[in-house]
Amino acid sequence: MTSSLGNTASSRISASSSPGVRLSLHPPSSFSLLSFSSSFKPFAFSPLSSHFSPHQRRSAVNVSSSRGFGTVASPKCAASNSDQLKSAREDLKQLLNSQFCHSILVRLGWHDAGTYNKNIEEWPQRGGANGSLRFEVELKHAANAGLVNALSLIQPIKDKYSDVTFADLFQLASATAIEEAGGPKIPMKYGRVDVSGPNECPEEGRLPDAGPPSPADHLREVFYRMGLNDKEIVALSGAHTLGRSRPERSGWGKPETKYTKDGPGTPGGQSWTVQWLKFDNSYFKDIKAKRDEDLLVLPTDAVLFEDPSFKVYAEKYAEDQETLFKDYAEAHAKLSNLGAKFDPPEGIVLDDTPVQAVPEKFVAAKYSTGKRELSDSMKRKIRAEYESFGGGPDKPLPTNYFLNIIIIIGVLAILTSLLGNY
Repeated sequence: MTSSLGNTASSRISASSSPGVRLSLHPPSSFSLLSFSSSFKPFAFSPLSSHFSPHQRRSAVNVSSSRGFGTVASPKCAASNSDQLKSAREDLKQLLNSQFCHSILVRLGWHDAGTYNKNIEEWPQRGGANGSLRFEVELKHAANAGLVNALSLIQPIKDKYSDVTFADLFQLASATAIEEAGGPKIPMKYGRVDVSGPNECPEEGRLPDAGPPSPADHLREVFYRMGLNDKEIVALSGAHTLGRSRPERSGWGKPETKYTKDGPGTPGGQSWTVQWLKFDNSYFKDIKAKRDEDLLVLPTDAVLFEDPSFKVYAEKYAEDQETLFKDYAEAHAKLSNLGAKFDPPEGIVLDDTPVQAVPEKFVAAKYSTGKRELSDSMKRKIRAEYESFGGGPDKPLPTNYFLNIIIIIGVLAILTSLLGNY
């Protein structure tokens, strides 16, 4: 996606969901990617309730409080159907390409998962990716302002694929949005179980704020609670390369800039990057450069280059997009699994060739007492010989066979050298 998309505009959306629920929506591209509230926000996950527009307050409370958004609550332990998940992914791609709603769909998945508390063992009390965000009680949390629009956008897909849980659909939409914007392939798995009612929603206050008094401390407090570390905090912040923030809805940003005045979607707002529908490392480059007043920098953005630990990663990502993509993909996948209960327990992988873990590098020192570093070719030969007898990096042989092999190889090398001199 490039800034040429700015010549395309999508009109105001009016959507009706299930009987009794009718919503008048602003286009999804008008919302900040990660507007948190007074609790979850390295990416502006969403402002305080005083920042709600009257329209947002009305639309949030028009969702059925007992049955969830536009559908009967999904039964517990209902695994998603893999074929329907694949089809839903294709429909999501079409939605993204027509509505330019990448940022709000990323935010939807993150806000459902971001309520996770690693200190609570029980499900669903621990929060996380469990589909609870479809209920009015959670949609009304200040951090979730505007996410009713994201739900309306994907409701037709949920209606079409009834054997896909909300928890899975939220995370599928988020990962697909990143990939369709040119970002990395996210190593996702599915099969998340939905909570069954609004009584299982987490309490308000678990999501981050964009402008806390001490941004670094706040980010760590929120993300450490989820079990994430400094590298993951910074990598995930890179998703702010997508989307815009509107002051009338979030309390942050300019009403309009030269990068947003023509859309796509409803014009206006302030973006973090020039090409705000393209996933790359521009977010880190632009914050570091500090030379464009038309680009948004929140307190939780600026601190990435001010805090010593965060700065190490922010500097690296500004210089190395490949490293950002790798670290972001891992962090996004981890976030999307937080607190989830999977059925089947191992989850469902959609791709025919799932992402494989990088094999552990063979270290000869693990198998011998020698100090000398062996050549790569010798390591490969030794590893092949060693593993043929059941050995491995973490599985020593029960005998001294490997040592004997080393001795034999050494003796042969010496004999070859001596014979070569005659």
